[in-house]
Amino acid sequence: MDTKLSNPAPLGLMGFGMTTVLLNIHNAGFFPVSAMMLAMGIFYGGIAQVIAGILEFRKGNTFGTTAFISYGFFWITLVALWLFPEFGWAKGAATDEGYMGWFLFLWGVFTFFMWIGTFNKNKVLQFIFLSLWILFFLLAIRDWTGSALIGTIAGWEGILCGASAIYLAMAELLNETRNKVILPIG
Repeated sequence: MDTKLSNPAPLGLMGFGMTTVLLNIHNAGFFPVSAMMLAMGIFYGGIAQVIAGILEFRKGNTFGTTAFISYGFFWITLVALWLFPEFGWAKGAATDEGYMGWFLFLWGVFTFFMWIGTFNKNKVLQFIFLSLWILFFLLAIRDWTGSALIGTIAGWEGILCGASAIYLAMAELLNETRNKVILPIG
């Protein structure tokens, strides 16, 4: 019996996209990190993406599995890096910005290779991963140099990255439910 499975990508893309936009509104300097951002990081950016990745596994999509589970745990890890010192769950103070730059740099390296994996996929997905590895490298440079300007540029670039993921999520959802191209993805 061949069972049609739903497409989990819109869920994962929305979890990634909305959380990325919100964090980068912060990075662009509009508001501080708050409980709203932490909750989005754990639940929608984190857990929802992990669930989407597990569902991609069931569909046999190695790329989707790796992307959604990895970035879901990125969000959960990022929130933990912010909260563990606050609750006394980590020795010493919060992670030094220079060391945080290495964390972000390594995510940029991972994302660069994931971007290469999009070359046979749609243009919007290629743009998401291109803009995401650039975002990680900009954030790493910000943390290494302490440059507020680079942080602001990264914030605006991250808003664009997250918005493109929201667009792809809605394109996949609408195109599938309407059984025609409503929003083009190239």
